Amino acid sequence: MNLLITGSCGHIGSFLSHNVHKIKGIKKCYLVDNFHSTNLNSIFNIAKKNKLDFNIIDISKKDSLNKFKNIDYLIHLASMTNAAGSFKRKNEMYRNNINCMNNVIKFCIKNKTKLIHISSTSVYGKQADIVDENCEKKYLKPQSPYADIKLIEEEMLKKVTKKIQYITYRFGTISGISKGMRFHTAVNKFCLNASLNQPLTVYKTALNQFRPYLSVKDSFKIFKFTIERDFFKNDIYNALSENCTVKQIINKIKIFKKNVNVKFVNSEIMNQLSYHVSKKKLCDAGLNLNNKIKNDIKETINILRYIK
Repeated sequence: MNLLITGSCGHIGSFLSHNVHKIKGIKKCYLVDNFHSTNLNSIFNIAKKNKLDFNIIDISKKDSLNKFKNIDYLIHLASMTNAAGSFKRKNEMYRNNINCMNNVIKFCIKNKTKLIHISSTSVYGKQADIVDENCEKKYLKPQSPYADIKLIEEEMLKKVTKKIQYITYRFGTISGISKGMRFHTAVNKFCLNASLNQPLTVYKTALNQFRPYLSVKDSFKIFKFTIERDFFKNDIYNALSENCTVKQIINKIKIFKKNVNVKFVNSEIMNQLSYHVSKKKLCDAGLNLNNKIKNDIKETINILRYIK
């Protein structure tokens, strides 16, 4: 079977690319990235264990995927991310991400390719109670252009549900190390700041607010499970390792990095909304995501231990 991965140089994509040989049945894997992030280290020694074919392609362009034939599965990770930064690049993000999604859908329909689509738990916005995939539409409250686009992508798939086999996973905020990791999300940013002996900047009311987090190791478990079980239900599943408060994340960092300072500010930093997300639906389907965010923090602090 042949697999195509878009956004293969990103945080999740690079981890997947380096481990894709562990997925049973995959004979050939095609990697696609526009290389705008210039994460050259993401592809160092990448073909050593895997039968990989790397392609620099901007999939927001029409017919950009036409060269690929006989693709059984497509994992779509290519998009402009950074929810907090999306307000400054709103129009560009809408245009890029929706064009990418539209081209991926057209390709999958034309080639009868099964699609793994990644959405985000940030579509829930601020919630008082625990939320799951069956919550009413009125409770979906995206608070950033990035999250709003993810809802649009989900609706795009629902409109063609009779023409395509797909699965959508609403990923929690990613933690953990990979060749293409970035430091704009909460856990990684806090680990970097702590390693630099810089204060962890927290919005003053956000300390006890919950957010869902997904270990990059658990993200790979999802892809492996989906392909090996042929788990394409034309449905939506939350995907997270743990729900944690900002305070809990900081306390985990303090285990491995002493003298961590926290600076409280009046202006909001990143996405400080509070919501507690259920992962019961995916667990009931047979996949238990249980990697500890504490372990991701330990590994991240460890690789940063020599910086000053």
